Amino acid sequence: MPIAPTAGGRRLPRRGRARDLALAVATAALTVPLLGVPSDAARTTAPRTGFELSGGARWTRQSEEASLLAALARRGDHVFVRRIGTTARGRPLRLVRIGSTDPDALTVLLVCGQHGDEPAAREACLSTVRDLAYAADARTRALLARTEILVVPTANPDGLAAGTRTNADGVDVNRDHLALRSPEARALAAVLRDHEPDVVADLHEYAATAPYYDKDLLVLWPRNPNTDPRLHDEARALALDRVRPAAEKAGFGAGLYGVWTDPATGRPVKRTAGDGQERILRNIAGLTHAVGLLAESRTDALSAEERADPALNARRRVTSQLVVLRALFRYADERRAGIAAATAASRAAGAEDRGPVFLGGSDDEPAAPDDILTDPPCGYRLTAEQFAGVRDELALHAVTSRPVGDGVYVPLRQPARKLIPLLLDGRAAYHLTNGQPDTAC
Repeated sequence: MPIAPTAGGRRLPRRGRARDLALAVATAALTVPLLGVPSDAARTTAPRTGFELSGGARWTRQSEEASLLAALARRGDHVFVRRIGTTARGRPLRLVRIGSTDPDALTVLLVCGQHGDEPAAREACLSTVRDLAYAADARTRALLARTEILVVPTANPDGLAAGTRTNADGVDVNRDHLALRSPEARALAAVLRDHEPDVVADLHEYAATAPYYDKDLLVLWPRNPNTDPRLHDEARALALDRVRPAAEKAGFGAGLYGVWTDPATGRPVKRTAGDGQERILRNIAGLTHAVGLLAESRTDALSAEERADPALNARRRVTSQLVVLRALFRYADERRAGIAAATAASRAAGAEDRGPVFLGGSDDEPAAPDDILTDPPCGYRLTAEQFAGVRDELALHAVTSRPVGDGVYVPLRQPARKLIPLLLDGRAAYHLTNGQPDTAC
């Protein structure tokens, strides 16, 4: 597998309906490119995934993924494939970069297949990378000229091989984005730190619970209350005003992840998932200054036809994920100035060192009084032993510190301000160590 050189493959950090219609769309999906129709030459020479070759009868093998990405990396200087980590079973974690290398370009990150038993998003990501690499239409080429697109097509290779939600060590990778104990989560954290994406899409699948929770596609934004309000509003608009309408226009029923609704009135009944906990990638995206999006396609068969033909079910699931990606790219291209302003403002806010920090709650469930640091400390002091235990994790989270006495001092006045108490305050639900708050500013 070709490895991208640092100057090109890794950008230096910036600072600054009808169900019938849905089934018909799914049947045709394998021949529809992402954004535009490629040339005849591209159509005949572009490699195809195992999923496409089988008509959706099976998922793409990891060996086929490796061959596909290697072929794309040979296309020239606009596609780079880089190994960003290795799983417990020795499988590679790969990052694909395509598009602009301009440090000021908007960066979009797609994370696919964190749960190994949710393969549809991975298929959408693999075919998307291929379609972008072979795109000949003006619209897609213009998108690539001003956008850096990063894709982790298989974020949990061991889980995919085993058909399990967790990785080989039994870790749910999507519950490890704070502690960073798994190689998969550590690799993704390094991508967030090094590339500073403006938009992060986390693509999953879910099992329906009829009749209250059975939409074809579910979406959500970062709910953690520490997310900068401008980022929160951009992310909510992406989910509700772009992705959900696009899904419905394509014939898919769409709803909110974790929210049960009354089938007669459409009103929320209760929330069963989708909270603000900071260890989930959707929320970490907001805490690391990105517009976050969660999308989940429904795995259950929608009809007797899908029950009789599993390939039809698989194609529908992949198609709904492709609809998400089309809407996401259009949003990013049209809203790039607003997105860039929101991400820059979020980073700058940490340097101001003002405002409360929330150790609990979400955007729709206020934090308990004891979970609100109304007057946060100036920073946290760690002993040498404590720091040795969390040094690598702090570095991956882009948290800076300085030596003080026989330990270290982690100031809050930095871009990671609202993440630091979640890592170091003993009152936080998932803290890594119990640092000593320093109030002598």
